[in-house]
Amino acid sequence: MARIAWISKKDVQGKTFDTVVIGGGPAGYSAAVYAKRFLLNTIVIAKLIGGQLTLTDYVDDYPACRKIKATDLVNRFKRHAEDFGVKTYWGDSVESFEKTGDGKLYKITTKKGVELYAKSIIVAVGTKRRKLGIPGEKEFSGRGVSYCSVCDAPLYAGKDSVIVVGGGDAAFEGALLLSGYVKKVYLVHRRKHFRAKPFFVERVLTKPNIEILVDSVLTEIGGDKLVRYAKVKNKITGEEKEINVDGVFIEIGFEPDKEWAVKNGLNVDNAGYIIVDDWMRTNLPGVFAAGDCTNKWPNFRQVVTAAAMGSIAAYSAFNYLQENNLL
Repeated sequence: MARIAWISKKDVQGKTFDTVVIGGGPAGYSAAVYAKRFLLNTIVIAKLIGGQLTLTDYVDDYPACRKIKATDLVNRFKRHAEDFGVKTYWGDSVESFEKTGDGKLYKITTKKGVELYAKSIIVAVGTKRRKLGIPGEKEFSGRGVSYCSVCDAPLYAGKDSVIVVGGGDAAFEGALLLSGYVKKVYLVHRRKHFRAKPFFVERVLTKPNIEILVDSVLTEIGGDKLVRYAKVKNKITGEEKEINVDGVFIEIGFEPDKEWAVKNGLNVDNAGYIIVDDWMRTNLPGVFAAGDCTNKWPNFRQVVTAAAMGSIAAYSAFNYLQENNLL
């Protein structure tokens, strides 16, 4: 029987924990499981449970979970942690953390003003959606502009056409999903070659209602109360055309929250990812990082690698606490 897993502000305010895990994705919950196995007093602070897994449909490359619904995999991570007694302070996020006067603890402050203390921290905040930065994108966000095909595809059932922007797995998976809801899907990619797995590319090429526009970029999104059109420019010919669409799905990947990391004193690389060593140690003593927010394996960010990094971070946190007589 799983223990009660959710905790409120009063359960957190002013309390001290051996390890505070920041983030509720695969890296975060993997770290929490291992931390509890080391008998560390551990909590997870997460604005959203599941991380990027909430933005996909099926996962078919996580060992022993052949083609599992992403939401089911998220629940398995969470339940596993709960079974070890991990509790989650949910619906809030960490704004800042800094060393206390004696240097033994970190004072953590959340966006909702909760203050707590940690002997060690594991940062597993993942990444955030990358945006195009073109006219109309911000204005029509939520009114025809979406950053999650899996989340919003059903809202477009029966519509005439939509545009999906991107050339990776998310874009191709999104185009495939949307092709079952709308009459026409335009897949716009700024290059000639795709980053998506060949499996996805082959499936897209078999769909008669998906049209691929390569070497092309969106230059503007427009409409009235809702999106009605998008302008697409061919980078080679310079030709620009206006396409009538009911929605624009921007699936161009993710980027780290560099500003948050730097504000909290973490060293980052040129792209903004938190720099860690092989044991997930950051430049700050007692602070470790895991998952997509780190500079590890930049071209191969997977659920399995995030989970592995989480376990390593927890092991390193345990060693740090022992070596510094904090247990």
